[in-house]
Amino acid sequence: MARPRTAKAKPQKSLEGRLWDAADALRGNQEPSEYKHVVLGLVFLKYISDRFEERRRAIEASLSDPKSDDFIPNEARRAQFIEDRDEYTSHNVFWVPADARWEAIQARAKLSSIGQDIDRAMDLIEKENPVIRGVLPRNYGREGLDKGRLGQLVDLIGSIGFTHTDDHGSDDVLGRVYEYFLGQFAGKETGKDAGAFYTPRSVVRTLVEMLEPYHGRVYDPACGSGGMFVQSAEFVKAHGGKRTDISVYGQEFTDTTWKLAKMNLALRGIEADLGDRSADSFTQDLHPDMRADFVLANPPFNVSNWWDAKLADDPRWKYGTPPEGNANFAWVQHFVYHLSPNGTAGFVLANGSLSSKSSGEGDIRRKLVEDDLVDCIVAMPDRLFFNTGIPVSLWFVSKNRHGNGHRKRAGEVLFIDARKLGTMATRRLRELSDEDIAKITSTYHAWRNHDGGYDDVPGFAKAASLSEIKQHDFMLTPGRYVGAAEAEADDEPIDDKIARLTKDLFAEFERGRDLEELVRDRLQGLA
Repeated sequence: MARPRTAKAKPQKSLEGRLWDAADALRGNQEPSEYKHVVLGLVFLKYISDRFEERRRAIEASLSDPKSDDFIPNEARRAQFIEDRDEYTSHNVFWVPADARWEAIQARAKLSSIGQDIDRAMDLIEKENPVIRGVLPRNYGREGLDKGRLGQLVDLIGSIGFTHTDDHGSDDVLGRVYEYFLGQFAGKETGKDAGAFYTPRSVVRTLVEMLEPYHGRVYDPACGSGGMFVQSAEFVKAHGGKRTDISVYGQEFTDTTWKLAKMNLALRGIEADLGDRSADSFTQDLHPDMRADFVLANPPFNVSNWWDAKLADDPRWKYGTPPEGNANFAWVQHFVYHLSPNGTAGFVLANGSLSSKSSGEGDIRRKLVEDDLVDCIVAMPDRLFFNTGIPVSLWFVSKNRHGNGHRKRAGEVLFIDARKLGTMATRRLRELSDEDIAKITSTYHAWRNHDGGYDDVPGFAKAASLSEIKQHDFMLTPGRYVGAAEAEADDEPIDDKIARLTKDLFAEFERGRDLEELVRDRLQGLA
Protein backbone atom coordinates (compact mmCIF):
# COMPACT_ATOMS: atom_id res chain seq x y z
CA MET A 1 0.00 0.00 0.00
CA ALA A 2 1.44 3.33 -1.06
CA ARG A 3 2.10 5.80 1.69
CA PRO A 4 0.01 8.99 1.50
CA ARG A 5 2.10 11.97 0.42
CA THR A 6 1.89 15.20 2.29
CA ALA A 7 1.90 18.41 0.33
CA LYS A 8 5.14 20.29 0.78
CA ALA A 9 4.97 24.02 1.33
CA LYS A 10 6.81 25.90 -1.40
CA PRO A 11 9.68 27.98 -0.04
CA GLN A 12 8.99 31.69 -0.12
CA LYS A 13 10.92 33.45 -2.83
CA SER A 14 13.10 36.37 -1.87
CA LEU A 15 12.19 39.89 -2.88
CA GLU A 16 14.85 39.88 -5.57
CA GLY A 17 13.65 36.46 -6.78
CA ARG A 18 10.08 37.72 -7.18
CA LEU A 19 11.29 40.84 -8.97
CA TRP A 20 13.41 38.75 -11.30
CA ASP A 21 10.53 36.43 -12.22
CA ALA A 22 8.36 39.39 -13.08
CA ALA A 23 11.08 41.20 -15.04
CA ASP A 24 12.03 38.07 -16.97
CA ALA A 25 8.40 37.49 -17.91
CA LEU A 26 8.43 40.92 -19.58
CA ARG A 27 11.57 40.17 -21.60
CA GLY A 28 9.66 38.96 -24.65
CA ASN A 29 12.03 38.26 -27.56
CA GLN A 30 14.86 40.42 -26.18
CA GLU A 31 18.23 38.66 -25.85
CA PRO A 32 19.37 38.50 -22.19
CA SER A 33 22.65 40.17 -23.15
CA GLU A 34 20.68 43.23 -24.34
CA TYR A 35 17.80 43.11 -21.85
CA LYS A 36 20.15 43.31 -18.85
CA HIS A 37 21.04 46.88 -19.81
CA VAL A 38 17.34 47.79 -20.06
CA VAL A 39 16.52 46.41 -16.62
CA LEU A 40 19.65 47.46 -14.73
CA GLY A 41 19.49 50.97 -16.16
CA LEU A 42 15.95 51.35 -14.81
CA VAL A 43 16.98 49.93 -11.42
CA PHE A 44 19.74 52.54 -11.31
CA LEU A 45 17.35 55.34 -12.26
CA LYS A 46 14.83 54.28 -9.60
CA TYR A 47 17.48 54.06 -6.90
CA ILE A 48 19.06 57.46 -7.45
CA SER A 49 15.61 59.04 -7.68
CA ASP A 50 14.58 57.44 -4.38
CA ARG A 51 17.79 58.58 -2.69
CA PHE A 52 17.19 62.08 -4.03
CA GLU A 53 13.62 62.16 -2.68
CA GLU A 54 14.79 60.82 0.68
CA ARG A 55 17.35 63.62 0.96
CA ARG A 56 14.75 66.16 -0.22
CA ARG A 57 12.34 65.13 2.55
CA ALA A 58 15.12 65.38 5.13
CA ILE A 59 15.99 68.93 3.99
CA GLU A 60 12.35 69.96 4.00
CA ALA A 61 11.78 68.55 7.49
CA SER A 62 14.84 70.33 8.86
CA LEU A 63 13.95 73.70 7.30
CA SER A 64 10.31 73.49 8.45
CA ASP A 65 11.01 72.59 12.10
CA PRO A 66 10.99 75.68 14.37
CA LYS A 67 13.21 73.78 16.82
CA SER A 68 15.86 73.15 14.17
CA ASP A 69 18.93 75.36 13.74
CA ASP A 70 18.19 75.28 10.00
CA PHE A 71 14.62 76.57 10.39
CA ILE A 72 13.53 79.04 7.65
CA PRO A 73 10.08 80.55 8.30
CA ASN A 74 9.73 81.99 4.80
CA GLU A 75 8.16 79.37 2.52
CA ALA A 76 9.60 80.81 -0.69
CA ARG A 77 13.14 80.76 0.73
CA ARG A 78 12.60 77.20 1.96
CA ALA A 79 11.60 76.13 -1.54
CA GLN A 80 14.76 77.74 -2.90
CA PHE A 81 16.96 75.84 -0.45
CA ILE A 82 15.20 72.55 -1.20
CA GLU A 83 16.23 72.92 -4.85
CA ASP A 84 19.85 73.81 -3.96
CA ARG A 85 22.01 71.28 -5.82
CA ASP A 86 24.84 71.46 -3.24
CA GLU A 87 22.48 70.25 -0.49
CA TYR A 88 22.39 66.91 -2.30
CA THR A 89 25.85 66.46 -3.78
CA SER A 90 27.49 67.33 -0.44
CA HIS A 91 25.74 64.24 0.97
CA ASN A 92 26.87 61.99 -1.91
CA VAL A 93 23.39 62.07 -3.44
CA PHE A 94 23.08 62.43 -7.21
CA TRP A 95 21.27 65.56 -8.36
CA VAL A 96 18.19 64.43 -10.29
CA PRO A 97 16.45 67.07 -12.49
CA ALA A 98 12.66 67.28 -12.17
CA ASP A 99 11.91 65.61 -15.53
CA ALA A 100 14.21 62.68 -14.70
CA ARG A 101 12.70 61.84 -11.31
CA TRP A 102 10.94 58.51 -11.05
CA GLU A 103 7.57 60.09 -10.34
CA ALA A 104 7.74 61.86 -13.71
CA ILE A 105 8.85 58.68 -15.51
CA GLN A 106 6.18 56.48 -13.97
CA ALA A 107 3.47 59.02 -14.81
CA ARG A 108 4.35 58.46 -18.48
CA ALA A 109 4.73 54.66 -18.31
CA LYS A 110 1.59 53.97 -20.37
CA LEU A 111 2.49 56.41 -23.15
CA SER A 112 4.02 55.28 -26.43
CA SER A 113 6.80 57.82 -25.87
CA ILE A 114 8.05 56.12 -22.68
CA GLY A 115 11.26 54.94 -24.37
CA GLN A 116 12.24 58.44 -25.49
CA ASP A 117 11.23 59.81 -22.08
CA ILE A 118 13.62 57.42 -20.30
CA ASP A 119 16.43 58.21 -22.74
CA ARG A 120 15.93 61.92 -22.07
CA ALA A 121 15.98 61.30 -18.29
CA MET A 122 19.29 59.44 -18.63
CA ASP A 123 20.71 62.35 -20.63
CA LEU A 124 19.62 64.88 -18.02
CA ILE A 125 21.14 62.87 -15.15
CA GLU A 126 24.48 62.46 -16.92
CA LYS A 127 24.70 66.18 -17.69
CA GLU A 128 24.19 67.01 -14.01
CA ASN A 129 26.51 64.31 -12.62
CA PRO A 130 29.88 64.16 -14.39
CA VAL A 131 31.01 61.07 -12.46
CA ILE A 132 28.59 58.92 -14.51
CA ARG A 133 28.82 60.81 -17.81
CA GLY A 134 28.80 58.39 -20.74
CA VAL A 135 27.82 55.46 -18.51
CA LEU A 136 24.00 55.20 -18.49
CA PRO A 137 22.14 53.21 -21.18
CA ARG A 138 20.21 55.33 -23.66
CA ASN A 139 18.54 52.98 -26.12
CA TYR A 140 15.08 52.69 -24.59
CA GLY A 141 13.49 54.48 -27.58
CA ARG A 142 14.75 51.96 -30.14
CA GLU A 143 12.22 50.36 -32.44
CA GLY A 144 12.80 46.76 -31.36
CA LEU A 145 11.92 47.38 -27.70
CA ASP A 146 8.21 46.76 -27.02
CA LYS A 147 6.93 49.95 -25.35
CA GLY A 148 3.98 48.19 -23.70
CA ARG A 149 6.32 45.75 -21.97
CA LEU A 150 8.71 48.59 -21.15
CA GLY A 151 5.87 50.48 -19.43
CA GLN A 152 5.00 47.37 -17.41
CA LEU A 153 8.68 47.02 -16.44
CA VAL A 154 8.65 50.65 -15.22
CA ASP A 155 5.59 49.85 -13.09
CA LEU A 156 7.27 46.72 -11.72
CA ILE A 157 10.48 48.48 -10.67
CA GLY A 158 8.38 51.35 -9.35
CA SER A 159 6.74 48.92 -6.94
CA ILE A 160 9.84 48.71 -4.76
CA GLY A 161 11.52 51.49 -2.86
CA PHE A 162 15.25 51.66 -2.35
CA THR A 163 15.35 54.13 0.53
CA HIS A 164 16.31 53.33 4.11
CA THR A 165 12.70 53.67 5.28
CA ASP A 166 10.80 51.56 2.76
CA ASP A 167 8.95 48.33 3.47
CA HIS A 168 11.88 46.13 2.50
CA GLY A 169 14.37 47.15 5.15
CA SER A 170 17.58 49.09 4.99
CA ASP A 171 20.10 46.37 4.15
CA ASP A 172 21.18 47.69 0.77
CA VAL A 173 18.14 46.44 -1.15
CA LEU A 174 19.36 47.93 -4.40
CA GLY A 175 22.71 46.19 -4.05
CA ARG A 176 21.00 42.84 -3.52
CA VAL A 177 18.63 43.36 -6.46
CA TYR A 178 21.40 44.59 -8.77
CA GLU A 179 23.73 41.69 -7.92
CA TYR A 180 20.94 39.11 -8.10
CA PHE A 181 19.90 40.38 -11.52
CA LEU A 182 23.52 40.36 -12.73
CA GLY A 183 23.80 36.72 -11.69
CA GLN A 184 20.50 35.75 -13.28
CA PHE A 185 21.38 37.46 -16.56
CA ALA A 186 24.77 35.73 -16.53
CA GLY A 187 22.95 32.40 -16.24
CA LYS A 188 20.54 33.25 -19.08
CA GLU A 189 23.15 34.29 -21.64
CA THR A 190 24.48 31.81 -24.19
CA GLY A 191 27.67 31.59 -26.23
CA LYS A 192 31.39 31.44 -25.52
CA ASP A 193 31.57 34.65 -23.48
CA ALA A 194 28.17 34.29 -21.79
CA GLY A 195 28.16 35.61 -18.25
CA ALA A 196 31.82 36.61 -18.43
CA PHE A 197 30.98 39.99 -16.85
CA TYR A 198 30.01 38.32 -13.55
CA THR A 199 32.00 36.31 -11.01
CA PRO A 200 29.67 34.29 -8.74
CA ARG A 201 29.45 35.66 -5.23
CA SER A 202 30.81 32.57 -3.44
CA VAL A 203 34.03 32.73 -5.50
CA VAL A 204 34.43 36.47 -4.87
CA ARG A 205 33.82 36.00 -1.14
CA THR A 206 36.47 33.28 -0.95
CA LEU A 207 39.08 35.51 -2.61
CA VAL A 208 38.24 38.54 -0.48
CA GLU A 209 38.08 36.68 2.83
CA MET A 210 41.39 34.96 2.08
CA LEU A 211 43.14 38.31 1.49
CA GLU A 212 41.31 40.38 4.15
CA PRO A 213 41.64 43.82 2.51
CA TYR A 214 41.01 45.92 5.64
CA HIS A 215 42.67 49.02 4.20
CA GLY A 216 44.87 50.08 1.30
CA ARG A 217 44.77 50.08 -2.49
CA VAL A 218 42.65 47.38 -4.16
CA TYR A 219 43.19 46.75 -7.89
CA ASP A 220 41.36 44.58 -10.44
CA PRO A 221 42.56 44.90 -14.06
CA ALA A 222 39.76 42.64 -15.35
CA CYS A 223 37.03 44.04 -13.14
CA GLY A 224 33.87 42.93 -15.00
CA SER A 225 30.84 44.47 -13.30
CA GLY A 226 32.84 45.38 -10.17
CA GLY A 227 32.01 42.47 -7.86
CA MET A 228 35.48 42.26 -6.29
CA PHE A 229 35.29 45.90 -5.21
CA VAL A 230 31.76 45.57 -3.83
CA GLN A 231 32.70 42.52 -1.76
CA SER A 232 35.90 44.20 -0.52
CA ALA A 233 33.89 47.21 0.65
CA GLU A 234 31.36 44.91 2.33
CA PHE A 235 34.21 43.05 4.05
CA VAL A 236 35.66 46.29 5.42
CA LYS A 237 32.25 47.43 6.62
CA ALA A 238 31.50 44.06 8.26
CA HIS A 239 34.74 44.36 10.26
CA GLY A 240 33.94 47.79 11.64
CA GLY A 241 35.77 49.85 9.05
CA LYS A 242 34.61 52.46 6.55
CA ARG A 243 34.37 52.10 2.80
CA THR A 244 36.90 54.92 2.51
CA ASP A 245 39.48 52.68 4.22
CA ILE A 246 40.17 51.18 0.79
CA SER A 247 40.84 52.96 -2.48
CA VAL A 248 39.69 51.19 -5.62
CA TYR A 249 41.39 51.02 -9.02
CA GLY A 250 40.30 48.91 -11.97
CA GLN A 251 40.10 48.40 -15.68
CA GLU A 252 37.68 46.58 -17.99
CA PHE A 253 38.03 45.71 -21.67
CA THR A 254 34.36 45.49 -22.70
CA ASP A 255 32.67 48.89 -22.91
CA THR A 256 29.16 47.82 -21.85
CA THR A 257 30.59 45.89 -18.89
CA TRP A 258 32.71 48.91 -17.88
CA LYS A 259 29.47 50.92 -17.76
CA LEU A 260 27.78 48.24 -15.60
CA ALA A 261 30.71 48.45 -13.17
CA LYS A 262 30.56 52.25 -13.03
CA MET A 263 26.84 52.09 -12.20
CA ASN A 264 27.31 49.28 -9.69
CA LEU A 265 29.99 51.16 -7.75
CA ALA A 266 28.21 54.52 -7.95
CA LEU A 267 25.12 52.96 -6.39
CA ARG A 268 27.15 51.55 -3.50
CA GLY A 269 28.83 54.88 -2.81
CA ILE A 270 32.21 53.37 -3.70
CA GLU A 271 34.57 55.88 -5.26
CA ALA A 272 36.61 54.07 -7.90
CA ASP A 273 39.13 54.94 -10.57
CA LEU A 274 38.20 52.67 -13.48
CA GLY A 275 39.88 54.94 -16.00
CA ASP A 276 38.08 57.29 -18.34
CA ARG A 277 37.15 54.51 -20.77
CA SER A 278 37.18 50.77 -21.30
CA ALA A 279 40.58 49.49 -22.43
CA ASP A 280 42.82 46.42 -22.80
CA SER A 281 44.95 46.01 -19.65
CA PHE A 282 47.88 44.61 -21.67
CA THR A 283 48.18 47.14 -24.48
CA GLN A 284 46.57 50.16 -22.77
CA ASP A 285 47.37 49.89 -19.08
CA LEU A 286 45.41 52.79 -17.57
CA HIS A 287 47.25 52.50 -14.24
CA PRO A 288 50.89 51.96 -15.27
CA ASP A 289 52.31 53.29 -12.00
CA MET A 290 49.80 51.52 -9.73
CA ARG A 291 51.37 49.48 -6.93
CA ALA A 292 48.48 47.85 -5.08
CA ASP A 293 48.28 46.38 -1.61
CA PHE A 294 45.74 43.88 -2.90
CA VAL A 295 45.04 42.56 -6.38
CA LEU A 296 41.76 40.69 -6.78
CA ALA A 297 40.84 39.38 -10.22
CA ASN A 298 39.02 36.79 -12.30
CA PRO A 299 40.58 37.31 -15.73
CA PRO A 300 39.17 35.55 -18.81
CA PHE A 301 40.49 31.99 -19.07
CA ASN A 302 42.94 30.83 -21.75
CA VAL A 303 42.58 33.89 -24.01
CA SER A 304 44.31 33.12 -27.31
CA ASN A 305 44.08 36.45 -29.20
CA TRP A 306 45.66 38.76 -26.64
CA TRP A 307 49.13 39.31 -28.09
CA ASP A 308 50.35 42.52 -29.72
CA ALA A 309 53.83 42.98 -31.22
CA LYS A 310 54.51 46.03 -29.05
CA LEU A 311 54.36 43.80 -25.94
CA ALA A 312 57.52 41.90 -26.93
CA ASP A 313 59.90 43.68 -24.52
CA ASP A 314 57.36 44.72 -21.91
CA PRO A 315 58.84 45.20 -18.40
CA ARG A 316 56.00 43.15 -16.94
CA TRP A 317 57.47 39.92 -18.35
CA LYS A 318 60.16 39.61 -15.66
CA TYR A 319 59.75 35.84 -15.46
CA GLY A 320 59.52 35.16 -19.19
CA THR A 321 57.51 36.28 -22.21
CA PRO A 322 54.09 34.61 -22.09
CA PRO A 323 53.05 32.49 -25.07
CA GLU A 324 51.17 34.38 -27.77
CA GLY A 325 48.45 31.72 -27.77
CA ASN A 326 47.50 31.88 -24.07
CA ALA A 327 47.26 34.94 -21.78
CA ASN A 328 47.18 33.09 -18.44
CA PHE A 329 50.76 33.88 -17.43
CA ALA A 330 50.53 37.34 -18.93
CA TRP A 331 47.81 38.00 -16.36
CA VAL A 332 49.86 36.47 -13.53
CA GLN A 333 52.86 38.67 -14.34
CA HIS A 334 50.63 41.73 -14.78
CA PHE A 335 49.31 41.15 -11.24
CA VAL A 336 52.80 40.68 -9.78
CA TYR A 337 54.10 43.81 -11.55
CA HIS A 338 51.35 45.93 -9.99
CA LEU A 339 51.87 44.71 -6.39
CA SER A 340 53.35 46.97 -3.73
CA PRO A 341 56.50 45.72 -1.91
CA ASN A 342 54.28 43.99 0.70
CA GLY A 343 51.29 43.35 -1.57
CA THR A 344 49.27 40.16 -2.07
CA ALA A 345 47.20 39.03 -5.04
CA GLY A 346 44.36 36.53 -5.22
CA PHE A 347 43.01 35.48 -8.60
CA VAL A 348 41.25 32.76 -10.57
CA LEU A 349 42.99 30.74 -13.29
CA ALA A 350 42.09 27.69 -15.36
CA ASN A 351 43.62 24.52 -13.95
CA GLY A 352 45.90 24.07 -16.96
CA SER A 353 48.11 26.83 -15.58
CA LEU A 354 49.05 24.58 -12.64
CA SER A 355 50.88 22.04 -14.79
CA SER A 356 51.25 23.27 -18.37
CA LYS A 357 54.78 23.21 -19.82
CA SER A 358 53.93 24.40 -23.32
CA SER A 359 55.52 27.51 -24.86
CA GLY A 360 57.58 28.33 -21.80
CA GLU A 361 54.72 28.33 -19.26
CA GLY A 362 56.48 25.73 -17.12
CA ASP A 363 59.59 27.93 -16.90
CA ILE A 364 57.57 31.01 -15.91
CA ARG A 365 55.78 29.02 -13.19
CA ARG A 366 59.11 27.63 -11.90
CA LYS A 367 60.63 31.12 -11.69
CA LEU A 368 57.60 32.44 -9.80
CA VAL A 369 58.01 29.66 -7.22
CA GLU A 370 61.79 30.07 -7.00
CA ASP A 371 61.39 33.82 -6.48
CA ASP A 372 59.22 32.94 -3.46
CA LEU A 373 56.05 34.61 -4.76
CA VAL A 374 53.56 31.72 -4.71
CA ASP A 375 51.84 31.64 -1.32
CA CYS A 376 48.85 29.31 -1.71
CA ILE A 377 47.02 27.32 -4.39
CA VAL A 378 43.40 26.22 -3.92
CA ALA A 379 41.88 23.64 -6.28
CA MET A 380 38.20 24.52 -6.62
CA PRO A 381 35.25 22.29 -7.54
CA ASP A 382 33.83 22.30 -11.05
CA ARG A 383 30.74 24.18 -12.32
CA LEU A 384 31.26 27.31 -10.24
CA PHE A 385 30.88 29.64 -13.24
CA PHE A 386 28.05 30.40 -15.63
CA ASN A 387 30.23 30.53 -18.74
CA THR A 388 32.30 27.39 -18.20
CA GLY A 389 31.97 24.10 -16.36
CA ILE A 390 35.71 23.49 -16.12
CA PRO A 391 37.31 23.37 -12.67
CA VAL A 392 39.53 26.28 -11.75
CA SER A 393 42.09 27.13 -9.13
CA LEU A 394 42.66 30.13 -6.92
CA TRP A 395 46.21 31.47 -6.84
CA PHE A 396 47.59 33.64 -4.06
CA VAL A 397 50.93 35.32 -4.68
CA SER A 398 52.59 37.54 -2.15
CA LYS A 399 55.65 39.76 -2.05
CA ASN A 400 58.04 39.86 0.91
CA ARG A 401 56.95 36.55 2.39
CA HIS A 402 59.77 36.96 4.90
CA GLY A 403 57.30 39.00 6.91
CA ASN A 404 54.70 41.18 5.21
CA GLY A 405 52.57 41.50 8.31
CA HIS A 406 52.31 37.73 8.76
CA ARG A 407 54.70 34.97 9.77
CA LYS A 408 57.74 34.16 7.66
CA ARG A 409 56.59 31.75 4.92
CA ALA A 410 59.63 31.76 2.64
CA GLY A 411 60.41 28.41 1.04
CA GLU A 412 56.94 26.86 1.45
CA VAL A 413 53.60 26.88 -0.35
CA LEU A 414 50.22 25.91 1.06
CA PHE A 415 48.12 23.59 -1.12
CA ILE A 416 44.38 23.19 -0.48
CA ASP A 417 42.23 20.66 -2.35
CA ALA A 418 38.66 21.99 -2.14
CA ARG A 419 37.28 20.01 -5.08
CA LYS A 420 34.82 18.10 -2.89
CA LEU A 421 33.24 21.23 -1.40
CA GLY A 422 30.12 23.03 -2.58
CA THR A 423 26.58 22.00 -3.42
CA MET A 424 24.64 22.23 -6.67
CA ALA A 425 22.38 25.29 -6.50
CA THR A 426 20.97 24.48 -9.94
CA ARG A 427 21.62 21.78 -12.49
CA ARG A 428 24.34 23.97 -14.00
CA LEU A 429 25.83 25.86 -11.09
CA ARG A 430 27.60 24.88 -7.89
CA GLU A 431 27.89 27.21 -4.90
CA LEU A 432 30.16 27.26 -1.88
CA SER A 433 28.36 27.61 1.44
CA ASP A 434 29.47 29.85 4.30
CA GLU A 435 30.93 26.76 5.96
CA ASP A 436 32.85 25.79 2.81
CA ILE A 437 34.33 29.28 2.51
CA ALA A 438 35.22 29.30 6.20
CA LYS A 439 36.96 25.92 5.89
CA ILE A 440 39.19 27.19 3.08
CA THR A 441 39.94 30.61 4.55
CA SER A 442 40.54 29.44 8.12
CA THR A 443 43.04 26.86 6.86
CA TYR A 444 44.96 29.53 4.95
CA HIS A 445 44.90 31.97 7.86
CA ALA A 446 46.03 29.30 10.34
CA TRP A 447 49.03 28.60 8.09
CA ARG A 448 49.80 32.24 7.21
CA ASN A 449 49.28 34.01 10.54
CA HIS A 450 51.50 34.15 13.61
CA ASP A 451 50.54 31.41 16.12
CA GLY A 452 47.86 30.13 13.75
CA GLY A 453 48.10 26.53 14.97
CA TYR A 454 48.21 25.06 11.46
CA ASP A 455 48.43 21.29 10.85
CA ASP A 456 48.34 19.44 7.54
CA VAL A 457 45.02 17.70 6.83
CA PRO A 458 45.49 14.58 4.67
CA GLY A 459 43.37 14.84 1.54
CA PHE A 460 42.69 18.56 2.06
CA ALA A 461 45.69 20.71 2.97
CA LYS A 462 49.48 20.42 2.87
CA ALA A 463 52.27 22.94 3.44
CA ALA A 464 54.93 21.83 0.94
CA SER A 465 58.57 22.86 0.92
CA LEU A 466 60.40 24.17 -2.13
CA SER A 467 62.31 20.88 -2.38
CA GLU A 468 59.03 18.90 -2.51
CA ILE A 469 57.70 21.19 -5.24
CA LYS A 470 60.96 20.74 -7.16
CA GLN A 471 60.50 16.94 -6.94
CA HIS A 472 57.16 17.42 -8.71
CA ASP A 473 58.87 19.47 -11.43
CA PHE A 474 57.20 22.68 -10.19
CA MET A 475 53.71 21.45 -10.99
CA LEU A 476 51.29 23.10 -8.57
CA THR A 477 48.26 20.78 -8.68
CA PRO A 478 47.14 20.46 -5.01
CA GLY A 479 46.15 16.80 -5.47
CA ARG A 480 49.84 15.92 -5.95
CA TYR A 481 50.67 17.20 -2.46
CA VAL A 482 47.72 16.75 -0.09
CA GLY A 483 47.57 12.96 -0.40
CA ALA A 484 44.54 10.85 0.42
CA ALA A 485 42.09 11.61 3.18
CA GLU A 486 42.25 9.37 6.22
CA ALA A 487 39.48 6.77 6.19
CA GLU A 488 36.86 7.54 8.80
CA ALA A 489 36.12 4.84 11.33
CA ASP A 490 32.68 3.37 10.66
CA ASP A 491 31.21 2.31 14.00
CA GLU A 492 27.55 2.52 12.94
CA PRO A 493 25.75 -0.80 13.68
CA ILE A 494 24.75 -2.61 10.47
CA ASP A 495 21.03 -2.69 11.37
CA ASP A 496 21.02 1.07 12.00
CA LYS A 497 22.87 1.69 8.73
CA ILE A 498 20.35 -0.37 6.73
CA ALA A 499 17.45 1.50 8.37
CA ARG A 500 19.05 4.88 7.64
CA LEU A 501 19.86 4.05 4.02
CA THR A 502 16.35 2.65 3.47
CA LYS A 503 14.84 5.85 4.83
CA ASP A 504 17.08 7.91 2.54
CA LEU A 505 16.09 5.77 -0.46
CA PHE A 506 12.36 6.19 0.24
CA ALA A 507 12.90 9.94 0.55
CA GLU A 508 14.51 9.94 -2.91
CA PHE A 509 11.57 7.95 -4.30
CA GLU A 510 9.20 10.58 -2.91
CA ARG A 511 11.30 13.39 -4.36
CA GLY A 512 11.19 11.61 -7.73
CA ARG A 513 7.38 11.46 -7.60
CA ASP A 514 7.24 15.19 -6.78
CA LEU A 515 9.45 15.96 -9.75
CA GLU A 516 7.32 13.73 -11.99
CA GLU A 517 4.19 15.65 -10.95
CA LEU A 518 5.93 18.95 -11.61
CA VAL A 519 6.99 17.85 -15.11
CA ARG A 520 3.44 16.64 -15.87
CA ASP A 521 1.99 19.99 -14.74
CA ARG A 522 4.46 21.90 -16.91
CA LEU A 523 3.75 19.74 -19.95
CA GLN A 524 0.00 20.13 -19.50
CA GLY A 525 0.51 23.88 -19.35
CA LEU A 526 2.16 23.71 -22.78
CA ALA A 527 -0.65 21.67 -24.30
